[in-house]
Amino acid sequence: MIIWLNGTFGAGKTTTAKELTSRIPDSRLFDAEKVGEMLWHVLGVPERDFQDFPPWRGLVVETARQVLDYVGGTLVVTQTVMVEQYWQEIHGGLTEAGVPVHHFLLDTDQDTLVERIETDTKPESISARQWRLDHLGEYQRALSWLRREAQVIDTTDVGPSGVAEIVMQRVQVG
Repeated sequence: MIIWLNGTFGAGKTTTAKELTSRIPDSRLFDAEKVGEMLWHVLGVPERDFQDFPPWRGLVVETARQVLDYVGGTLVVTQTVMVEQYWQEIHGGLTEAGVPVHHFLLDTDQDTLVERIETDTKPESISARQWRLDHLGEYQRALSWLRREAQVIDTTDVGPSGVAEIVMQRVQVG
């Protein structure tokens, strides 16, 4: 099974994923961004986003399938996907491979997102701050299809531990 945490930067995906993997037996974090980073070495830095490389989408599906075939359990994926066609390719590939996918959108209001991004003091977050802020408009434009394709969890007043509890209840684990 895959629990896919989608949402814009600052919604709480990574912290929630750590909570989930600490609570769900036989679960592992699968950072699909690492697949994109690997492709940079082969295909070069993308013009816009590594998700634009068709091999990224296929490799995410195949990597997840093979990891689950090898170890079983649950993969918790933290990856923002804001292009509906890309999500359809990934979800369709996983479904075709017989992998159940629970897709969650961690969402919060714009002011809270900006505050979280601007007050995140982790070194990697500071260097990515402007990039994250620049992508909030793209996220707003994607919300209509994201809300249709995912189970929405409002993280405005719920911390990562509470969000993990909601996900676990909806997936019926633990």
